[in-house]
Amino acid sequence: MKKTISGIRGIFGEDLYLKDVLEFCNNFSSLVQSGKCAIGKDTRPTGSMMKDAASAALMQNGIDVFNLETVPTPVVFREARKYGAGIVVSSSHNPIQWNGLKFIIEGRGINEKELPKIIEKQEIPKTKIGAEQDISSSYIEDARKIIGSLENNPEVVVDIGGGAAKGFAPELLESIGCKVHTINENLEGSTRGPDPTADSLSDLVSASSGKDVGFAFDLDGDRLVVVRNGKKQTPDVTLGLGVAKSLDLGYKKFVLSIDTSVSVEKFIKENGGTVQRTKVGEANVIEQMIKDNAQAGGEGSSGGFILPEFNYCREGILTSGLISSMLGTAKYNEILDFMESYFQIRDKTAIDAQLHDKVIEKVQTTFEKNYSETITLDGVKGIIDENSWVLVRKSNTEDIIRVSAESNDENKCKQIVKDTIELVNQSYEQVR
Repeated sequence: MKKTISGIRGIFGEDLYLKDVLEFCNNFSSLVQSGKCAIGKDTRPTGSMMKDAASAALMQNGIDVFNLETVPTPVVFREARKYGAGIVVSSSHNPIQWNGLKFIIEGRGINEKELPKIIEKQEIPKTKIGAEQDISSSYIEDARKIIGSLENNPEVVVDIGGGAAKGFAPELLESIGCKVHTINENLEGSTRGPDPTADSLSDLVSASSGKDVGFAFDLDGDRLVVVRNGKKQTPDVTLGLGVAKSLDLGYKKFVLSIDTSVSVEKFIKENGGTVQRTKVGEANVIEQMIKDNAQAGGEGSSGGFILPEFNYCREGILTSGLISSMLGTAKYNEILDFMESYFQIRDKTAIDAQLHDKVIEKVQTTFEKNYSETITLDGVKGIIDENSWVLVRKSNTEDIIRVSAESNDENKCKQIVKDTIELVNQSYEQVR
């Protein structure tokens, strides 16, 4: 089981049980000052029983539960702004047998200070029993107001991936004027995995041929991957397009995770903006956004654009509408042409979690000898030259070490990743 600011995640029935859900949600109750909590789930088979257990734990502590049933994560975040707290029953892009809990306070994910209060036992005074109420969301209407109406009626293909974006992403895109075709609407029979950043998306590539754009979502609808001209784009492109729209709207203050493409940062600065970097993790980006009063940003690695004025989370569904509003414009082509000269590769290697820190420490020593600059904000990042970097960090959600690299030379990027994976594995052997 993983317990991080990204949420509680585990394989249901192996290291995550209903008793854990009851305990964590009981503890979370101590953070809910409003006495109200919105709750929703994605399409995982274990979602309903986990949501019911989470609701029961909240209600026994006097918290009123507002049930959204099956909805994307951004919808729960949006409603949590109204009610003061929220829970999403999801493990996002993890395999189907996994599930988990995402906790929301005041419209944002929990931070490092709040996490211990959720994973350590709390005694909650019992004053009353809370009530439960089914609710619907105004999410589509709210998002449409941000995006506006389109005049060119683009043709888009939406790959639901069997997830919670069904009933939201196609409807939003249709409401702003897109001609929408959907594939993989249901979990049963879906031809791809839950993580569009990792899947080849071959069906979407084929279905979007001759169309303006293709969009693929993960199971809970916060990640978005773009398919353009018959080619799956890197997840950084999703963020880059959101950034381009933000710049077009006059926004200048951005926050990006440390593993986001350098091309996005350069594009922002060339257009008069500023960039602050953070540790990887949606909650880390959001925390810095709030601190700096930033206007936009996100995580390139997760295909996650964040627009704080609308939601304090990765916004795959809203972003699909914002991108659609840019189709055929100079700004749309400008950012894509700019980013296509950079190549990102993200890989991973299995390492005993107990040795992660020792491995990264040895990697850092080597980086300091070989590279002009090292950054230890999150793991260790080596700056190779102005267009090339490599980042080694332990995962927040899996028992692995991640290696990410970028360069304006594709072969160089591949070699950087190959050499760094070998270095990580060698370091592992040395500390075992």
